[in-house]
Amino acid sequence: MPTLDAPIWILLAHGLTLLLAVLAVVATLLPLLRQTAWWIRVFDFPRLQIVGVTLLVVMAAWLLDWHHLPGLAGLGLMTALGAVVLYQSVRIAPYTRIVKKQVGDSTLKDGQKHISLAVMNVLQYNKHSDMALRVLQQVDPDVIMAVETDEWWHKELKPLEKTHPYTCHEPLDNTYGLLFFSRLPLEGCQVKYLLDDDVPSLHTRIQLPDGKTWVRLYGLHPKPPAPAESKTSTKRDAELLLVGKEINEHEEPTIVFGDMNDVAWSHTSELFRRISGLMDPRVGRGLLPTFHADYLALRWPLDHVFVSPDFKVDDIQRLPYVGSDHFPIYIKLSYEPYDKKVQEENAEQADADDYQEANEKIREGFEEEVEEELEEVTNAEEAKKVTS
Repeated sequence: MPTLDAPIWILLAHGLTLLLAVLAVVATLLPLLRQTAWWIRVFDFPRLQIVGVTLLVVMAAWLLDWHHLPGLAGLGLMTALGAVVLYQSVRIAPYTRIVKKQVGDSTLKDGQKHISLAVMNVLQYNKHSDMALRVLQQVDPDVIMAVETDEWWHKELKPLEKTHPYTCHEPLDNTYGLLFFSRLPLEGCQVKYLLDDDVPSLHTRIQLPDGKTWVRLYGLHPKPPAPAESKTSTKRDAELLLVGKEINEHEEPTIVFGDMNDVAWSHTSELFRRISGLMDPRVGRGLLPTFHADYLALRWPLDHVFVSPDFKVDDIQRLPYVGSDHFPIYIKLSYEPYDKKVQEENAEQADADDYQEANEKIREGFEEEVEEELEEVTNAEEAKKVTS
């Protein structure tokens, strides 16, 4: 390390490099704690960014001769940084083209067994509805779910009902409204509030163009772990796992899609896939990061589609910018149940510990919701006393 009489820029370079090195290690270790506090869970998201910053830190450390530091100091620091890069890269690797695809490519040409879906977080305060409508009409999927939609967005996207007459809407002004449009027939379409009394989710069955195959469909948009939304990831995790357990109890073709406010490589997403038996079409195909649309260096995949092994992928893509902080995502699937057994071998398997953890997370989610409701009642009563 430099002495105190070294040039100021050398001292600053060492100090900044050391600070970034410590931050990279801490950002990698914190998520391993499995705690639900938002300031811990937020480090699940930027794994790619952590790798990029750490590689820059390694280069800077090498140029600053950290590897020549006496004793184990230099070697220890460089080894720790190398471990960060390796660990984060291993977590990201499945969402690159270097691994085998978890969901196979479609082999069908007959469109009677296909279904296409698009999910779009419009950003409620975004007023570029013309861009959103144009993109949706151009890609023309069978099923569309738009979230963060209020009555204004309901009115703006209403032209979609001309081509997609089967609807199930729940517009809200709290950034958790949803609009659902389908050109394919629906059965038992319901909007449910699984945990939060202000966060809806979509539950329905949809008929494929062949006129005889029915698919179970879930549309989700749980709250993210963020100080302005939810102080923990508890209820988000519980909502995903509630749906995962329900799927596990039914042997039928299933698709789950939406803005999950979670990345595919998080522990919760992996647990959800194991519990539900669903698979991630992104595996082996690429990240397709959908958030944040305005910042190239700060992007990760928040909007997802998970499918049962009955399906294969015909097309998957991130759609153009629509004025939102999210890019929409589109997928076209083919129903190929004769390959289900083969594809199940690629699915992640749950064990007894997974089921126990899922049950505990669901219980904690309901407990947190009860606590928050009691707190709201208490605050309302105190506010009433003050004004009376």
